[in-house]
Amino acid sequence: MRKYGRRFRAAAAPVAVVIAAVLLLPSAGTASPQRTRSAGRTPVVLFPAFHFTKLSVTVRNQVAAPGCPRFGTFEDWFLNDHPSTAFSQVCQDELLTLQYDANPAKPMKERFRNQRGVEVEIADYGKTESAPFYEPLYEALEAAGYVRDQDIRVAGYDSRLTPDLGGFLQRTKTLIEDTYRDNGNRPVHLVGHSNGPLYAQYLLTHTRRGWRDKYIHGFTPIAGNFPGQGVLYPIFFTGLNVQDFTFPATPENAESSARMYLSAPSSYMSAADPRIFGDREIVVEDASTGRTYTPQDYRRLLEDAGLPWAKAIADYYIGFVQFADPASFPDVDVYAEKGSGIETVVGAVLDDLSVGQVLDPATAQFFTRDGDVNQEDITNEAVLAWQAMPCFHFSLTDNPGIDHFSLPSDPGVLGRLLAHLALPRSHCP
Repeated sequence: MRKYGRRFRAAAAPVAVVIAAVLLLPSAGTASPQRTRSAGRTPVVLFPAFHFTKLSVTVRNQVAAPGCPRFGTFEDWFLNDHPSTAFSQVCQDELLTLQYDANPAKPMKERFRNQRGVEVEIADYGKTESAPFYEPLYEALEAAGYVRDQDIRVAGYDSRLTPDLGGFLQRTKTLIEDTYRDNGNRPVHLVGHSNGPLYAQYLLTHTRRGWRDKYIHGFTPIAGNFPGQGVLYPIFFTGLNVQDFTFPATPENAESSARMYLSAPSSYMSAADPRIFGDREIVVEDASTGRTYTPQDYRRLLEDAGLPWAKAIADYYIGFVQFADPASFPDVDVYAEKGSGIETVVGAVLDDLSVGQVLDPATAQFFTRDGDVNQEDITNEAVLAWQAMPCFHFSLTDNPGIDHFSLPSDPGVLGRLLAHLALPRSHCP
């Protein structure tokens, strides 16, 4: 009998999604590593979660969104404590919706661009100010002698984009190399949360072994969203407001938000990969037809929704960051963390497949599985593939009852991080 996950009617609280007894799983490598210790503190570079990086948006003579200001600035990031009073949420969505050129003769990574008159930059790139959500993590490191923006740095990114876009790879390599040199030529430890580990993994699999041996100490993915998550599929139809990760309350906002996600390649990269998920969970049910869709049905879902242009993006970017096969192992020491034991939304019942539906969390029906409130068990356990990584250390620590958004500030997680930073790294042939 197939297990698609539990179905329930939500309580009144909004559903938060991002792009929220310890079990240590030993390494199953075939070679015994030698440990190489470096003097001093191991520098840390953090890869934030989906939309946890501050983006600064400058608008100059835009005509893409009639009725919205033609000039001005606003910031876009989760828990933004000074949202724009000039640009409504709908205006922000419309201005951050990427233009997509469906010309099949163009390489996929050349098909996306900002709206004309819209410039998007990472605010305070490299500094802890660029990702304020992680203040407890910075403070824990500071208590151990670390110094912000010296041996704690942040590899922020535009969360609409995948790591093959926006100059991510070269920019991040430079940040890591600078951090290495500025801290006495000490290898750097990568810490990622949620979607952040996808970007760190892309970096590790798109650099040479010699570069990693020189610059990388290890990798701590915290609830890494490596194979994606089911709930991204209904968001293509409902949208999700970045500022507080709640569903839009008006049809206008639902449509502007959903279309923004449909235009962003990272949405597809963050959606459940059928190669990992198969048909193990329902992600969308169309109440008007009674038809259900699992991750392996994503092509039919987009076709039935009248979104053939999105299918090409989905085919390219779903499962974009490879991790599960030996050729895509990171080949560095890995100390993974996950949460469990919390009912987690993986899909929703929609009225139909129209773009721009208002989903009321108080009355909507959702499909759930065990997880960390944001990512399901399938997602959080997929990193176990790295147990087969030869020589390098691998462990996965379960944190029962600790939700996705609390993991980066959990004392147990932070204590283990500090312990792992002090460990020598493996020296593998």
